[in-house]
Amino acid sequence: MTSSILRRAAYGAALFLVSAAALVVEIVAGRLLAPYVGMSLYTWTAIISVVLAGLTIGHWVGGRQAEAPHARRRVGAALLAAAACTALVLPLLRWAAGPLLGQGWHPIAAIVTLAATLFLPPSLFAGIISPVLTKLAIDVDRDHAGRTIGRMYALGAGGSILGTLSAGYLFLSWIGSAGTMLAVTVLYAVLGLAFLADSRRLVAIALGLSLAGGTALAVWGGAAFASPCRVESDYYCLRVEDFSSQSGRPSAVLVLDHLGHGINDAAQPEVLHSSYLHFTDELAARRFGRESIAAFFIGGGAYTLPRAWSSAYARPDLHVAEIDPAVTDTAHRHLWLEPDARGIVVDHRDARLALQSLPRQPRFDVVFGDAFHDIGIPPHLVTAEFHAEIAARLKPGGFYALNVIEARHEPRFLFALLKTLWRDFPAVEVWVDGDDLSQGERLTYLVLASDRPSGTGLVRASRFFPRHWLRLRDDQVRAAVGAAEVPLLTDDFAPVDRLMAHVLLSPDVGEK
Repeated sequence: MTSSILRRAAYGAALFLVSAAALVVEIVAGRLLAPYVGMSLYTWTAIISVVLAGLTIGHWVGGRQAEAPHARRRVGAALLAAAACTALVLPLLRWAAGPLLGQGWHPIAAIVTLAATLFLPPSLFAGIISPVLTKLAIDVDRDHAGRTIGRMYALGAGGSILGTLSAGYLFLSWIGSAGTMLAVTVLYAVLGLAFLADSRRLVAIALGLSLAGGTALAVWGGAAFASPCRVESDYYCLRVEDFSSQSGRPSAVLVLDHLGHGINDAAQPEVLHSSYLHFTDELAARRFGRESIAAFFIGGGAYTLPRAWSSAYARPDLHVAEIDPAVTDTAHRHLWLEPDARGIVVDHRDARLALQSLPRQPRFDVVFGDAFHDIGIPPHLVTAEFHAEIAARLKPGGFYALNVIEARHEPRFLFALLKTLWRDFPAVEVWVDGDDLSQGERLTYLVLASDRPSGTGLVRASRFFPRHWLRLRDDQVRAAVGAAEVPLLTDDFAPVDRLMAHVLLSPDVGEK
């Protein structure tokens, strides 16, 4: 009786751990692919579909394996195969991502193919385990087959929940994506050897293959296991890249996942290499002068504009809502943001929550929107409800500025955003960098919302770079929005990813 109880417990524990590991791999997959294809809805759809497909195929194969002789050995073999496939994810990603994504395929096809290449095999072998272990558990206690099946299903689901929580809240922050994948590899290998323990020959072969494979990876694949991230936070893969060769000055760019989020000049904080930041600075100076400024920043990123205004203004009041403390720390350590920069107050909360926690009364000259998820703005930051909160906190003459990465032709998300802003702001304008009008299919639109218009259709830079910005004609913009029949963005319905599908799936990705 004691032996049968121990065997049932061992089978249940193994299923629990394998189910947890499979979901850990699914969560980590998003972080691993982010530096290459971003973290859009399309990336997650591909990952979830591929992992479910692998588990489905594995369950079907496992059902057949459960009826074959030597089922324990088959579990061990599947676990070792899962370990090998999991270990190969990291080098395969480094070696295959570039060539695969450079084939000129449709972006969805490229993302799905990359996800399937990396994550279908480990999911398939992990899926084999469940039906075989369930059959083994039933064989131990045939009189209570129904209870056994229910228990094993519950343990598998419980393991999946634990794996999801552990990956999202613990492992990625503690040991990073590469460390997490290696930990899963070790878990699979240890469990596999345990199920092969009754066959010394198989254990010896497995250990020999593991030693040989580990040596090969250490010799030839060491670089493949190095994370592309300087820091892996709860939100992003962060890295800082030198920008001096492009700018001609000591400077660096912050990259979150696969998109640049601000370029900082080492010696002169007021030098704004990004056109949309330069435009916002010029407009603020025209309206409020250079003595004092009160601003709320939706997203900190590289802290480029807060850093510039802290230096340029005699009396800056700069409230920065940056959800990720690691972004702020990186700006301090590597992007020359002084820890005691004058007038800067940092709030490490979601920008909407941070803004709504402030009194609903005029306080700011400028609210600046620079929060992105991939190249799209998070839906809750573009709705009519949020715009009302912004409008209530702007002083007379103050403005809300945000940059929108959109297509040159049929920018449907931009149209929906404008339609929504018109509800709360009497003057809504769309600006573009004059030099960008003839380049590429993607534009950075500079949207300006206020209680009064800017009064001009042209703004020329007054310092640093010879730039100029043009305002699109209001009548043409309204006609285009009306013809597009886009929805009003609300908390109940803000389909940002659908409206931006044509841009999210474009291969043209770079600095904002």
